[in-house]
Amino acid sequence: MINHQTDSIMAMNWKTFFTRTWTALVFGAVMLTGLLGPWYAFWLLFALVQCLCIREYFQLMSHKGITVPGPAIQWGLQLWAFTMISFLAVPALQEHKIIPAALIVLPALLLFGEGLRKQGSAFSVLSGLGSVAYIVLPLNLLMLLYRIDAVLPAGLIFLIWINDTMAYVVGSFIGKTPFSQISPKKTWEGTGGGAVLTVLVAFIYGKCNTHLPVQHWVVLALCAAVAGTMGDLFESKLKREAGVKDSGSFMPGHGGALDRFDSLLLATPFAYAYAILFLQ
Repeated sequence: MINHQTDSIMAMNWKTFFTRTWTALVFGAVMLTGLLGPWYAFWLLFALVQCLCIREYFQLMSHKGITVPGPAIQWGLQLWAFTMISFLAVPALQEHKIIPAALIVLPALLLFGEGLRKQGSAFSVLSGLGSVAYIVLPLNLLMLLYRIDAVLPAGLIFLIWINDTMAYVVGSFIGKTPFSQISPKKTWEGTGGGAVLTVLVAFIYGKCNTHLPVQHWVVLALCAAVAGTMGDLFESKLKREAGVKDSGSFMPGHGGALDRFDSLLLATPFAYAYAILFLQ
């Protein structure tokens, strides 16, 4: 009986391993295509990411018991968000001056309509505004960052991956002091070690690559390490309060889109603010 149980557990572990591995390979290939390919590959990638993140955000709000906008308003916000990121990405759309005006007014009209709806409430309007502030704004700033220099978003995402990996490795070996009750597995040693190594990688890369001065890479690394970690903790708190393990099931074995891009959502505004001050 014990042998049968052991075999069953081992089979499940191998199945989980292969599921996670294949998902990671596909995810990596898609990300590399979007980040290193032509501009429309980057646009389509993050238009999809934006759509998935908004959907998962409203699911988390529902799990928490917070009233969310009705399906029609959610679809309207999705359409608006897609149009917004498309306007910033597609040069042909920027020739029409009426589009920016419509993009500014449309979400306000949608949420005003939600407030007047019989089943609507002030909380559903606020949760709709939350999706704009938490997801749409950062991903549209990422598109603007791409327009400043296509290397910047790829560099930021790469450094976030480095920080996550190094924090996990350092924490696994020497981590003892809990960093936050929100995420018990994070330690001060892992978080600090990950940040230091991320800055070191950025410094070395900046010395070897002349596309940008080394100080710009170091600042990107700090955005990835500090703001990225805070973004990860914030999304972990959302999930904990909603009582769920993952934000979604879009990536089997890895969770949802919010789980993968939570750090980027908070790191991007800081990276963009630095870029417009010192890179333009």
